[in-house]
Amino acid sequence: MGTKGQVTLPKRVREALGLKARDLLETVLTPEGALTRPVELKPKKVDDLEEALAEAEADVKAGRVSKPYQSAHALVRDAVAAGRRQRRRAGTKN
Repeated sequence: MGTKGQVTLPKRVREALGLKARDLLETVLTPEGALTRPVELKPKKVDDLEEALAEAEADVKAGRVSKPYQSAHALVRDAVAAGRRQRRRAGTKN
């Protein structure tokens, strides 16, 4: 094991599992020790995706959208400012 906790799988193991560079693996603890195996990414259910899309469309129709941002810093800056404005408004209502 390397200093960063990285483990190299022997070539015969990679070949037997059909692993390629950048494939995802998971390691779980078992009574026998650690088990490392390929991770199969499963697509979300179509119903879940359709529901998320419907929610997004409702947000757009209701005007709950933001402008495009050139950087994450700009997004965070605007979000912090919006939070401050919201707190000030909430403070004046009490």
